[in-house]
Amino acid sequence: MKDILQQLDGRRQIARLGGGQRRIDAQHGRGKLTARERLELLLDEGSFEEYDTFVTHRCVDFDMQKDKPYGDGVVTGWGTINGRQVYVFSQDFTVMGGSVSETHAAKICKIMDMAIQNGAPVIGLNDSGGARIQEGVASLAAYGEVFHRNITASGVVPQISVIMGPCAGGAVYSPAMTDFIFMVKDTSYMFVTGPDVVKTVTNEVVSAEDLGGAVTHTRKSSVADAAFENDVEAMIEVRRLVDFLPLNNREAPPKRPFFDDPARLEPSLDTLVPDNPNAPYDMKELILKVADEGDFYEIQAEFAKNIITGFIRLEGRSVGVVANQPMVLAGCLDIDSSRKAARFVRFCDAFEIPILTFVDVPGFLPGTSQEYGGVIKHGAKLLYAYGEATVPKVTVITRKAYGGAYVVMASKHLRADFNYAWPTAEVAVMGAKGAVEILYRSELGDVEKTAARTKEYEDRFANPFVAAEKGFIDEVIMPHSTRKRVARAFAALRNKKQTVPWKKHDNIPL
Repeated sequence: MKDILQQLDGRRQIARLGGGQRRIDAQHGRGKLTARERLELLLDEGSFEEYDTFVTHRCVDFDMQKDKPYGDGVVTGWGTINGRQVYVFSQDFTVMGGSVSETHAAKICKIMDMAIQNGAPVIGLNDSGGARIQEGVASLAAYGEVFHRNITASGVVPQISVIMGPCAGGAVYSPAMTDFIFMVKDTSYMFVTGPDVVKTVTNEVVSAEDLGGAVTHTRKSSVADAAFENDVEAMIEVRRLVDFLPLNNREAPPKRPFFDDPARLEPSLDTLVPDNPNAPYDMKELILKVADEGDFYEIQAEFAKNIITGFIRLEGRSVGVVANQPMVLAGCLDIDSSRKAARFVRFCDAFEIPILTFVDVPGFLPGTSQEYGGVIKHGAKLLYAYGEATVPKVTVITRKAYGGAYVVMASKHLRADFNYAWPTAEVAVMGAKGAVEILYRSELGDVEKTAARTKEYEDRFANPFVAAEKGFIDEVIMPHSTRKRVARAFAALRNKKQTVPWKKHDNIPL
């Protein structure tokens, strides 16, 4: 018996070494942790239960049978994050570059099937050179199996991908179908075709970093939601995100202890909106002052900065926040901000996370580039996302809410539950200047008369009371009481049930 136990321990030691000490040292030399070191940081201490430790590949072509390392380049299993169950896979770059084989993918599929069955999030730590060329089409078929699990799990359990090394070709599509994608600066990249192929086909010369690095995907393409300085920070931030999310679509988001009075008043908010209607202010200040303990987890902070998305807690419960940012493009909606916010709203709705919307939007961004780029359809995505969402929705208009953009931003007409406005709110078809130019075009030559008409329009329409008279605004509130009113609104909506007509699925304007 003792010999058998020693044999088991010896095999485990070999498995833990992955591709061997030399390759582990090379991984560390690149500033990267190993697959197992990452899991130790991500999961609660001692909670990891590994599956398929001794699985090996089955390929015999190209003399592959002579090298059959345990685990086949991926560590899989489950563990806990702050006591809550998650399923994980961590690709091991020290084993054949983390390349995906038939058995490698089968290990990933197994834990994804278990995650769907048992209702727990899936977290994938991606560090792979791509498909294992020696296995040919079998490797491609394996990718297809993983993709299908991503689709099946979508909207059932949260899926988080962390890109911690190369991710090229077909490998990028699995992360692309997950709910959140994080990258590590300088050591990770994603692209469908690499720099060499790009140069051959299009004659463009581009580095891997410029083509698919963290900066590219967080600021330009919006493929990634955030980028972190190193592996350690990435694992800490993933732990923090998981704390905001429910385990699955049938569970409520977690309730955490809180030490912040829900009725807390913030007098500074009474002067947040400047007297000059064209002067910007930072909407993040409002978000932080409404949130429990000022804790805000922002999503896609570097992309489409004219809209803010992320998670806060109110009375210890997770709430998704969408807010126009007057500091950037005056808070206008455009193609990028519409896509960003629509994706976030749909995630929140899929996992029963209530949505809080702060509105200061003068309209959609004008211009040929926007129209040629399809701003109509992209704007409709956000409209559609808010309209189909059945979770509790609370909206606060702080200043401008003009035209179609007013309707799009979780208005009463899209079945928002509580619609509040500050006294500084302006709910109108358009700004006073534009309205006067249309309504009184014949008087535009008379400066005094135009100024009087503008003042008259502002006094009549540049306020929240016309909308309140019609019941489109439920209440005009004092800015300093925003946290209290919003917290009470969500408390009143905890048992909300809204049904929709049966359909196989909707057809959002993609």
